[in-house]
Amino acid sequence: MATVPTVHWHRLADGRVQCDVCPRACRLHEGQRGFCFVRQCSGDEIVLTTYGRSSGFCVDPIEKKPLNHFLPGSPVLSFGTAGCNLGCRFCQNWDISKSREIDTLAASADPSQLAAAAVRLGCRSIAFTYNDPVIFMEYAMDVADACREAGIKAVAVSAGYMNPAPREEFYRHIDAANIDLKGFTERFYEKVTFARLDAVLSTLEYLRGTDVWFEITTLLIPGQNDGDDELRRECDWLLEHLGTDVPLHFTAFHPDFKMRDIPRTPPETLRRARRIALDAGLRFVYTGNVHDPDGQTTHCPGCDRPVVVRDWYDLRAYHLTDDGLCVHCGHQLPGVYDGPAGTWGQRRLPVVLS
Repeated sequence: MATVPTVHWHRLADGRVQCDVCPRACRLHEGQRGFCFVRQCSGDEIVLTTYGRSSGFCVDPIEKKPLNHFLPGSPVLSFGTAGCNLGCRFCQNWDISKSREIDTLAASADPSQLAAAAVRLGCRSIAFTYNDPVIFMEYAMDVADACREAGIKAVAVSAGYMNPAPREEFYRHIDAANIDLKGFTERFYEKVTFARLDAVLSTLEYLRGTDVWFEITTLLIPGQNDGDDELRRECDWLLEHLGTDVPLHFTAFHPDFKMRDIPRTPPETLRRARRIALDAGLRFVYTGNVHDPDGQTTHCPGCDRPVVVRDWYDLRAYHLTDDGLCVHCGHQLPGVYDGPAGTWGQRRLPVVLS
């Protein structure tokens, strides 16, 4: 395991060192680790303890991140590390994000190795996912830079729980992001994720002013964050602060981690949420983790025809030009389009890097 120094921290008058990467502001004595478990006070500074180590590598469809308006149909090399700066009771990747075992980080790769692997595997992008790249930002930024030199784009899958200064530095290296908007009440964030909603909304507003393409995901948990009023307030906020064109994904929960007593999200809940969002004025609203071709299809705002028809992660029809224009009416679809759609489909390819 590689340990590297970091810069987003400061010393306190009582001798402790405070980490400034996220709003949690962990204040640490020598040898202590933060809430995320991977940032540690060592030698009177904060260090990252997981640089160059991963919980595994896999080639996925980009739509699985989920990103529906970013290089559609293309493969993405995905990886994560261990730990997380949120404490979501429903975490769907808890074995990685809540890991306290170094054995979880069984794979190693430096940034140049990852860039070379992405090229060799025919990937258009690399994704920092499974756990939040906020907590391993130094490693993620170096990987992103190495990939950019090789013509590979960088994707961050994040909860958006980050302070302004490190956020600005981090996203200078990132091409696209999916931000998990866990719910739309402070109570839900405080009781279920052990975080704060306002910090995440700040990240979303920040991203709108950058060149980073971003989409939003809300995992709907029965009885927790799926009420009509909460969904309407979320959609109204997105419309007012981010505009009509930000893609929003409603995805299905399955019982896991500390919420095993709650049933799976019914498909009708996702369809109801999608109707609420469309009625509010959002143009691109999708459903996920269920079989729902209509809820996963992109319609052209200009002529209302289906222009990207998806079945799970397979593209069944594609009616956009190489630069994202509708072939029927010429309307420009928002997103990142660079050449013809990929043909990766729904394959998941585990990768061993050596």
